[in-house]
Amino acid sequence: MKKDLFKNGMLLRLKKVSLSPFALAIILANSNNLNATDLKNTPENTVRITQNNKIDLVKGKVVDETGASLPGVSVLVKGTQRGAVTDIEGNYTIEAKIGDVLQFSYVGLESKTVTVTGPIVNVTLASGSGETLQDVVIIGSRNPTRTVTESAVPIDVIAMKDIATQGAQTNLNQILNMVAPSFTSNTQTVADGTDHLDPAQLRGLGPDQVLVLLNGKRRHTSSLVNINGTPGRGSVGTDLNAIPSFALEKIEVLRDGASAQYGSDAIAGVINLNIKKDTKKLDINLFSGSNFSKNANDHRGGNDGNHYQLDLNYGTNLGKEKSFINVTGSLQLRDATSRANDAAGTIYNAYNAIEQRASEDGININSLFGNISNTPNTTQIINTIKGYAPQVSYFTSAQQTAISNATTIPQLQTALNFDATDGELAYRNLERKNFNMRVGQSSFESVQFFLNAAYPINDKLEVYVFGGTSYREGESAGFFRRPNQSRSYTGLYLNGFLPEIHSTINDLSAAAGLKGTIFKDWNFDLSNTFGRNAFDYNIENTVNATLREGSPTEFDAGGLRFSQNTTNFDLSKKFNTLNVAFGAEYRYEMYGINAGVPDSYSQYDINGNVVTGTTPANIRVTDFFGAARPGGAQVFPGYRAANAKDEKRNSVAVYTDLELDVTGKWLLNGAVRFENYSDFGSTTNFKLATRYKITDNINLRGAFSTGFRAPSLHQIYYESTATQFTGGVPFEVGTFSNDSQIAGLLGIPKLKQEESRSASAGFSAKIPSANITITADAYYIKIKDRVVLTDQFTPTPVTQSLYDQAGANAATFFANAIDTESKGIDVVITNKLNLNENLTLKNDLSGTFSKTQQVGSIHASPILEAAGQVNTYYSESSRIYLEEAVPRIKVNLTNNLTYKKFDFFLRNVYFGEVTDPNVADVNGDGFVGATIVNGRAVENEHPVWGGKVITDMSVGFKITDFTKIVIGANNIFDIYPDKNLGPQTARRANGVDAGGNVTYAPTATAIDLSNQNQFVYSRNVSQFGQNGRFVFARLSFSF
Repeated sequence: MKKDLFKNGMLLRLKKVSLSPFALAIILANSNNLNATDLKNTPENTVRITQNNKIDLVKGKVVDETGASLPGVSVLVKGTQRGAVTDIEGNYTIEAKIGDVLQFSYVGLESKTVTVTGPIVNVTLASGSGETLQDVVIIGSRNPTRTVTESAVPIDVIAMKDIATQGAQTNLNQILNMVAPSFTSNTQTVADGTDHLDPAQLRGLGPDQVLVLLNGKRRHTSSLVNINGTPGRGSVGTDLNAIPSFALEKIEVLRDGASAQYGSDAIAGVINLNIKKDTKKLDINLFSGSNFSKNANDHRGGNDGNHYQLDLNYGTNLGKEKSFINVTGSLQLRDATSRANDAAGTIYNAYNAIEQRASEDGININSLFGNISNTPNTTQIINTIKGYAPQVSYFTSAQQTAISNATTIPQLQTALNFDATDGELAYRNLERKNFNMRVGQSSFESVQFFLNAAYPINDKLEVYVFGGTSYREGESAGFFRRPNQSRSYTGLYLNGFLPEIHSTINDLSAAAGLKGTIFKDWNFDLSNTFGRNAFDYNIENTVNATLREGSPTEFDAGGLRFSQNTTNFDLSKKFNTLNVAFGAEYRYEMYGINAGVPDSYSQYDINGNVVTGTTPANIRVTDFFGAARPGGAQVFPGYRAANAKDEKRNSVAVYTDLELDVTGKWLLNGAVRFENYSDFGSTTNFKLATRYKITDNINLRGAFSTGFRAPSLHQIYYESTATQFTGGVPFEVGTFSNDSQIAGLLGIPKLKQEESRSASAGFSAKIPSANITITADAYYIKIKDRVVLTDQFTPTPVTQSLYDQAGANAATFFANAIDTESKGIDVVITNKLNLNENLTLKNDLSGTFSKTQQVGSIHASPILEAAGQVNTYYSESSRIYLEEAVPRIKVNLTNNLTYKKFDFFLRNVYFGEVTDPNVADVNGDGFVGATIVNGRAVENEHPVWGGKVITDMSVGFKITDFTKIVIGANNIFDIYPDKNLGPQTARRANGVDAGGNVTYAPTATAIDLSNQNQFVYSRNVSQFGQNGRFVFARLSFSF
């Protein structure tokens, strides 16, 4: 290593061998700017002096108030583009001269400016300053010193230190839903697997149109595809809740298209999760909370949804300077909530009453027949029923007479087909509440462990590893199978049953890499990242009704798995005003479906053989009234052997990214990325972005980019048959892959990539005198060939046998059905005031105003058009899920007041209105409104649930330097969504007349969106959930 020193106009070139600080001091004896003490404290004596005796290389260390090293601090020379970032020990090196002003900033702490007076500038950053923080970001720019307000694209930086100690939310989805205005995520209810994995959306686009990174590396997606009626229907998202929030230092949300920089999926933006690097520190978090709400426990009050959590985080060095290992462990237990009302409607019929009396004598009437129309023992069945009917004391004399006079099964079916619910509830000492569904959040238990570590091999190379594992067991329930329904089997469950879905979600990720400098001063990063997600189903408290008494009550229903391996090589170098970066990526993906046990999906006849399309009707299993009993495990039929698969693909990509400071005010950024997929071909995308500094405090910025999203392997190959309820009516809906025979017969084309074009423009401004920062950005995103899940196609004579093979009476498919446009404005205003020595106030106001809509015509095939199936291919309910099922307006105002050892937290979030995908007579005119779409009448009168303000509040007290307690509440005013519409009758649209007018049925039919009082609030859409007030306490220790 060489040291260039000027002395009296002469250049002294010294090779570092054993030169002591004192010898160097003698050489520089005439310098007024250095002394021996300065040099002794300088690492490796690397001090450079210009001919004018001015320092041009400054080093130092940054610590917090406790003296702990601060890695990742941004250090900038004010008024220039020169910058640096502190290493794991808090050390930095930067080119600067005496008189230059250095700006230091760090997430969650004050910003600080220091004038250079010598070669060593050590800094302590504290909390409580009124100065605005400028965060260095990893995403959106490959310049390692670029800050949020200096970026050419909008980026939110969320410091987890504050969030983790103040709010009621503990998992990432809920934290981001309350903090980031353009982010939306909520727990779902009665939605099969989606009850256990919350779909998340950015800027109103799909869960699979936002890319998630962990420490800047691509994160794998979940193995679950959302096929039920929820926001994000038909998409595959990332399981953010598999990552413990306590493991994270900060979250960066890039609100701009970035496919040219990061590849597939980054159409809406990128979320980067940064794992902690702290050393010499142990943090412990104990959390307990519950929903204390007027509507808890099915509107009986009290509390439910208890939540307990223990988090541990520890960091230490690995015996070498700049090395570290940081580990996090998290244990969570969460109970279910339920917000149903007492079950309405028929629960028991007269047959159920009689079979109860027979059961009390040890006689199972259901065992006397398999198919009620094929009964050699008809006389025995009739006599048994007649024999026990008189024991039902509440039957009227007329009812008893009708039963006693019946001489055939059809006559008995007529005589027993009346509602006996009230009398039977009283006889069995039961209440209607005993038949409620469990409508609310699912319960779960989870264990998580994450690690982040780095070890420097030498002063130019560093090896790093990070990753973790998450194991989660969840439990949710479906629709109650009432005794009077054919889906129930009273031979095993006399009072019906509430079937349960028990999920096991295993998530694993591991990344390792080598980074440093090569070719003198090029930065490189070689890494490999592996991730795997498995989602297994076990169905309990259920029955395969076609097996009757021989049915198990618990089934292994199979599962899903997805894994991804990504190898990256990145190079970058900063040439004065130009930052150059380029690299390559290879990705390998695997997707599989594991079949369940045969009993979990098969339908059997009365002889125990599997039902096929040729099975005669008279040997199929029925209930007493002749309704066919469905096969498979109730609530979730298992994945069939025919569904089992193991699919793979790979992709390769290369990119280049240039960032040029044209002048001190004007920044230009450009990126180009070529990517080739083994299953659908190649794509090239680009991005241009710019920022212009009008003044020191006002920046204008804008970007234009193209993007893409490869259809996921899940969307290409997923197949299943599941029970879905429409208007309370169950359907066995088969989801078929795009290369299936039935897809070809219906004219469903094979999937191809989504393509996008996006543009954004905005500004960032600072008002130093008031310590206010303002950013506002408008955006426009157009997506071509967007992948959606179609509505339900019913069988035709040509396709009937294929439906039978799948055990389905309806079919859906993934398809590139439409083009969409999304546009909106995001605004963020921050203010931090140092009111006095002990009192600080921080205010954050943010809002998003967005709109997404389908544009152009539906991309239907000629076969679908000829069959009049265009509106099934892309339905009205699909339009609602896409355009109006999540809030289009969301505003967040957060206030943090700190006084000595106290801190007070207040947050108000306005969630805008949403539209329910179901239709009803909303305006009360006796009709369900409709319009004409593609020549067909389409009902479009939807309930709209109004906007609400949710208020969170907490108070924290620092008991000691190491201990803090926080008590607070989420939704402190116990706000709920608007109530669902109850039972009504209305005339429904049934066609279009010759004059082009919608026609209506002559008589009204029943509509009940509440499903007999069970869905008090919509099950399909929700702005903020339906759990009501949540009260919590948190005790934190930091050593």
